[in-house]
Amino acid sequence: MDLHNLKPAKGSVKNNIRKGRGEGSKRGGTATRGMNGAKSRSGYSRTPGFEGGQMPLYRRVPKFGFTNINRVAYQAVNLDTLQKLIDDKKIKDVITFEDFIDLGLVTKRELVKVLARGEMKSPLRVYAHKFSQKAKDAIEAAGGKVELL
Repeated sequence: MDLHNLKPAKGSVKNNIRKGRGEGSKRGGTATRGMNGAKSRSGYSRTPGFEGGQMPLYRRVPKFGFTNINRVAYQAVNLDTLQKLIDDKKIKDVITFEDFIDLGLVTKRELVKVLARGEMKSPLRVYAHKFSQKAKDAIEAAGGKVELL
């Protein structure tokens, strides 16, 4: 085998269909795009929600409510999750915000709030942005400490 007699595998190379290159090509004129209208033009893109000229759903349905620009969203982490991490020996006696990120519980842009689902059996020092009162009491009752970031 030499370089001059190498060939691609049979059936792996196909010729491109050349559209809009004259009537003799069978695909001249409209180039398989039909007759007139926006879809036959180059650069056409339909807006999301377009319904063929019918008034789209997002314009038929009335607006309601509002978005509070001052809202602070927290990512919830429950006590049963923390206890499971201790049982699996992924954390020992301290969990910081960096640990939450490393364990995949939150991303680095999110704020952490510890909630009280489940129960805490092991003493644990928890560093988070916010705690529910029940979670705080449960952590301290188990001999742990609560630290606000």
